[in-house]
Amino acid sequence: MSPKVIGITGGIGSGKSLIAKVFACLGIPIYEADDRAKQLIKNDPVLKNQLLELLGPEAYLPSGEYNRTWVASQIFDKPELLQQVNERVHPRVRKDGEEWAQSHASAPYLLYEAAIMKAAGEGNNFQKVIVVEAPLELRIRRVKQRDNRTEQAIQDIIARQASEEERQRIADYIIWNDEKTSVIEQVLNLDEELRK
Repeated sequence: MSPKVIGITGGIGSGKSLIAKVFACLGIPIYEADDRAKQLIKNDPVLKNQLLELLGPEAYLPSGEYNRTWVASQIFDKPELLQQVNERVHPRVRKDGEEWAQSHASAPYLLYEAAIMKAAGEGNNFQKVIVVEAPLELRIRRVKQRDNRTEQAIQDIIARQASEEERQRIADYIIWNDEKTSVIEQVLNLDEELRK
């Protein structure tokens, strides 16, 4: 039997990771796609070779660590190169996520957390998608506190991410993380519905 997989996404500073942790407290397994991608880029020999072929030896430090800063500087203004990197990384993460989902098939449902997401059924195995939203000024404040970034750097990241309207178009459910609405209550209600 295939497990029920629910996607969860949100813009930077929306609190999607925090919301995922609340679901985890309810016993729901969470696949953190961005963290897994980092692990696979570092440790998967096939993916590592593909990235070395594409980007050259500077893509990895002598220690074997992925040279994230250097790679970011190479792809920042080159959307075609970024796309080529993604064409190598995303299928590997998707396969890893599918293997992970099968190993957790007995759970009532699974959460797949990722910054970039399409609507359920659009080239993915999600039954539904949860979008976490928060007001822009609150998101900026959270990221400033968390990452010690400038407001301009945060605005640049937000400009490259999906807009609020784009995220809401793919949403089957929206969780408001605005520090006014009870997140716990929203998660408990949604958990009850997703277990059906």
